[in-house]
This record gives sequence, C-alpha cells and structure tokens, in this order.
Amino acid sequence: MSAPNDKKIVINKRLKGMPREALEKLTQTELIDKVVQLEAYNFQLRNLLQKKLTEQDNLEEYSAVFGNEAKDGVTQVAKSSSKVQKQRKFDWSSAHKRHVLLKITYFGWDYQGFACQEDSNDTIESNLFRALSRTCLIDSRANSNYHRCGRTDKEVSAFCQVISIDLRSKHSPEFQLDPTALSTEIDYCGLLNRVLPKNIQCVAWMPLRSPVYSARFDCVSRSYRYYFPKGDLDIGAMSQACDLLERHADFRNFCKMDVHNGVTNYMRNLQSARVVACDENHTNSGYDMYYLEIQANAFLWHQIRCIMAVLLLVGQKKESPTVISELLDVESNPCKPQYSPAIGLPLNLFHCDFRDQTTRSVNQLGSGDANEEAMDTVSEETDNTNAPELLERDLTTWIYNEENLQKLIENTQCEWAQFSVKSTMIRNVLQELEALLEENFMPKEKVQSQVILLQDSVKPRQYQPLLERKRCESLENRIEHFVKKQRLIVKNETEKE
Repeated sequence: MSAPNDKKIVINKRLKGMPREALEKLTQTELIDKVVQLEAYNFQLRNLLQKKLTEQDNLEEYSAVFGNEAKDGVTQVAKSSSKVQKQRKFDWSSAHKRHVLLKITYFGWDYQGFACQEDSNDTIESNLFRALSRTCLIDSRANSNYHRCGRTDKEVSAFCQVISIDLRSKHSPEFQLDPTALSTEIDYCGLLNRVLPKNIQCVAWMPLRSPVYSARFDCVSRSYRYYFPKGDLDIGAMSQACDLLERHADFRNFCKMDVHNGVTNYMRNLQSARVVACDENHTNSGYDMYYLEIQANAFLWHQIRCIMAVLLLVGQKKESPTVISELLDVESNPCKPQYSPAIGLPLNLFHCDFRDQTTRSVNQLGSGDANEEAMDTVSEETDNTNAPELLERDLTTWIYNEENLQKLIENTQCEWAQFSVKSTMIRNVLQELEALLEENFMPKEKVQSQVILLQDSVKPRQYQPLLERKRCESLENRIEHFVKKQRLIVKNETEKE
C-alpha cells in the first residue's frame, strides 16, 4: 500500500526556519524538543567549523564566533601551515575544464562509508575530494558538477564506483575529444593515485560529450557482490530463493525504511540474483567461498544486506525459499518482521551500466546530490521516443594507462598477500583444532559456524520464524508520523514545490 496516486510526499524544507507566528503555536513540549534539536545541531556545527580551521580560514572571523578559545586552538594550526600560505594559489580564471566519468576502486573496511559526513573525515569521498583539491583538478566541490553512482555504507567496498565531475583540462573545449588531445591530456588517474591512500585508487577515466551527463541519474543498473563462506548453508535452497527475487516489486520488507528523508517509494526492478562459487574447483567444504551477485536499476538503504540476511536463514533451513514471495507480498505483509541485516563488510559495488545518452537537460546542471540519503537512487526517466536514432552518444570509451594499472595491481597484490597470509595461518590453526576435537571426542557433526559472523544479531535459543515475529511500523504510519512532526508534507501532484 503506497501513498495515493494524486498525492506526493516531500520533505518540508521550511521546517528549519519556522516563522515567529508558527513558533508561538507550538506546545511547551514541542518548543523544548526544538531547543534540544537546535543545541545538538549547534554543537555539531561548532565541531565541524573547528575542523575546517586551516591555513585558508580567517582566524578573526572564527574568533568572533567561538571566542578567545578558538583563537588559541587555531594558533598552532596557523603556524604549522605558514609554508603552505606562501604557495601561489592556482589561477582558475584561465583554466579549461572537461566533464568526465572516473572509475574508482576501494576497500571500505577502514572507512565510515563513501559519502562525506559532518562528524567524520574518514570517508572515501572526503579522501577523494582532498586529492582532487590537492592536485588542482577542481576548484571546489560546489562548482565541480559532481554526482556519484552509488552511496555505499560503512565497511562496504567497490570495484566500480563511478563519479561524474568537471576536471581541469589542458585543452580548450572544442578540441578536447580529438585523439591528440586525449593522448596528451592530464594523467588524471596517475595524478590522483599518487596522493590517494593505497586502498582508494582511480582505475580509469572517460571523456563525456554532454556537460550534464550524470553518474547518478544516467546509471541504468548496478551490480553488487556479497561474499560469504559455505559453512552449513544449503546453496541450492538459496538459489531457489534468488529466483523468486527477480521481479519489479515493492521491497519495503527488505530494507531499512528512510521515510524521514522523503523516501516513500519502495518499488525497485531487481533484474537478476544468483549465488556463484568463487572457485570452480571448490571442495564442497564449509570453507568454500561463494558470492551473491545481485543486479537492479537501483537499491534501497540496506536492501542487499536485508536480502542476504533472509537468504542466510533460507540456507540454514530455518526458512523456506517461499518466504521471499511472502515478504514481497506487501498487501498480505505490509509491516516488515523484525530482523537484523547482514554485516556490510563482504559487500562490493562490482559493476555499473550507463545509458548512451543522458536524459537530463542543460538546466539541470549542478543539481548535486549532497542531500541524497538512499544508497542508490532510481534514474530519472524521460521520454526519448522522438529522439533521432543516430544521435551521437554522450559516452565515449574508458581510458586506461598501462603504468597506472600495473601499479594498481601491485598495490592490490600486496593487500591480497597480507590477508592471505593471515587467512592461511588461521586455516592451519583450525585444521589442528578440528583434528584435536575429532581425536578426543569424535563428535557426530562437524562444527560449521563460518557464517555466524555475517548475521549481526544475538543467536536465540529457540528460532522464531520471520512471519511470526513482531512487526515494524507500516509505511503509512511512518508517513503519518513525520507529517505530524512537520518533517514531511503531502502535496497534490499538480502543486509546485
């Protein structure tokens, strides 16, 4: 059950600046809640501004905000950056720019997710923009025409994260697609990789013909892989459950609802889902590695992790594969059963597909996704039925550099060697422990607990089937709650925002 067709649920953007008349109508409890909220926001903003005190900031301006303690706290920063202050600033007035796609690979287990956060600089995006600014490839994020393909969570990795962005170019716009200009262009990947951490690297770049082509809105499908050990799982049952996932359906029971951020549509087109062995020569032991490969037009917040949590229950024979169909039937099951999503560490954004021609118009230039809360977003579709069939493609081809790829392989091999040594060492210890158990106690069954780590929840003494558990609030109740809180407002489709 979704919102009425003639209604549209949107975020109340005017909530943060309520007029005096509206404040006077609030109850004492509502006013106290608002004061607490504003104090928390003020504290967060103060910490954020203090982190921004760099050599380019005006010390007196911040002192007026924070008082004398800010001036004392920044003195050391200002002194240590005196050399940087003397560096000549890059002159952007005469610089050329070109619109490109960048393919980024990263291992996310040491980071707090991809997107920038107010309370942490330890994100993939923060490191990426520091590198872009340090290499003078962009003036600032605000004017870089930036979009990201996917917003991966904490610990999640990516082989094929793609961003669209305007970068500094050696050549004027009219010559940028000439073969000579492409071969003599700035080595974007090499330049970035020299200043990025070794577990965040740029793989390739692609010149674009349209200045509004978006890695977010022009992505037609995203493929993720979730890696897991076989353990005691029934792979056949999990494959049967995957077949039932492949449909265009409402996935509200397979995600973390993000209603307070205006997400009220949970329809997604899940194009394929399958369980694949990582090694064709697997030994059929609990230590064999598999991955769930899942492809869709877009994903909801924690959607894959919730799907994986249910698939693990199916693989452990605690649930039947048909539970997938029952959870997708939102008429019969409008409220999600309470269960924890699988952990994010094994998840990898593995591949993205893009349309040849953008559906966006020139007046959408610069409409960034800074406020995007969902992991990925459904593409904005427009009617292209009248477009000429022979219209030039906006996409070109990915440009790779042999030296950069060799260096990237070298770095990744070192990462592999480090974890393989640890894995082999642990595996040998396990072999010794298993031999001791067999020799001394001759157990009826082997210990097969490799997948417990993936299930981020307390193991109950007695398992309770999913459909018999307590339920979360329905979508309609959540919408009603946030409308009452004035976080969301309901509009007619004909109303302008």
